[in-house]
Amino acid sequence: MKAALIESVGTISLTEVPDPTPGPRDVVVRVAACGLCGTDLHILQGEFAPRLPIVPGHEFAGEIVAVGRDVGELAVGDQVAVDPSLYCHECRYCRNGHANLCDRWQAIGVSVPGGAAEYAVAPAANCVVLPEHVRVQDAALIEPLSCAIRGYDVLRSTLGARVLIYGAGTMGLMMLELAKRTGASGVDVVDINPDRLATAFVLGCSGAAASADELDRPQGWEVVIDATGNVAAIQDGLSRVAKAGTFLQFGVADYAARATIEPYRIYNQEITITGSMAVLHSYERAAELFAGGILDPEVFITDRLPLVEYPRAMEQFAAGVGRKTVVVP
Repeated sequence: MKAALIESVGTISLTEVPDPTPGPRDVVVRVAACGLCGTDLHILQGEFAPRLPIVPGHEFAGEIVAVGRDVGELAVGDQVAVDPSLYCHECRYCRNGHANLCDRWQAIGVSVPGGAAEYAVAPAANCVVLPEHVRVQDAALIEPLSCAIRGYDVLRSTLGARVLIYGAGTMGLMMLELAKRTGASGVDVVDINPDRLATAFVLGCSGAAASADELDRPQGWEVVIDATGNVAAIQDGLSRVAKAGTFLQFGVADYAARATIEPYRIYNQEITITGSMAVLHSYERAAELFAGGILDPEVFITDRLPLVEYPRAMEQFAAGVGRKTVVVP
């Protein structure tokens, strides 16, 4: 079968790999669409993936074409979205309810072959059957939505909070949609891309600007979310948190990224700084919300490219073109 392959740091190509076969509790999914993500760029840069080469792609959905001998709850022909997270279920973090911090954490498309291919293997337990009205070609959005839901689980948002989001890409816009539905009194967005700011307005943000200074809120925001991973945005965002407010590091920064905090201010103003890592008990909820229409796929998915153009899709994504790019085998 055809698959994208990150061969080494900075090198990606389309190649032929053996067709996958399911283990006893696995299924084989014919991939309908696979989303590109910032994590894929980090893998290409030599971060996250424990070893290369690797077939990337942790945001994917498709149709089951084969099932393992011990799989009874799924059948050939089922359309599914796939939670890529793989946990050991044995370490202290798995046992205390923080499996996303698993000492042996792995993921489809990160440590084992992923969905940037014609077919992919997944544990049956990681598959969520999609309702008939959901277009499987759009369901690659469920995985990033599940990450956004995990972020809001961490925030434990207070009704009436004013929210500031840095970044109006896919993840920032998903955080906007969730903020609107979790009782925010207003949601402001900062991004240097005018087209992305325009989309934030379409989705109903309260204000959008290239700089938080333009939003004229000197007292700050009760919730500040970085969805960029960019050091300048993070540093600015830390300075915008209101007294007793919370800063959420949601965007994935480079390993070497550093920002400066003000310990006295954190103490004196009771500011909380926290983070959100991937997916935790949120994938099924994301599938439910997606089926209920929380996101408009036509707004979020701006580019659908054939799998054979995966290298070009990655270049386009790295350049910040569009919002969500998916490849279609």
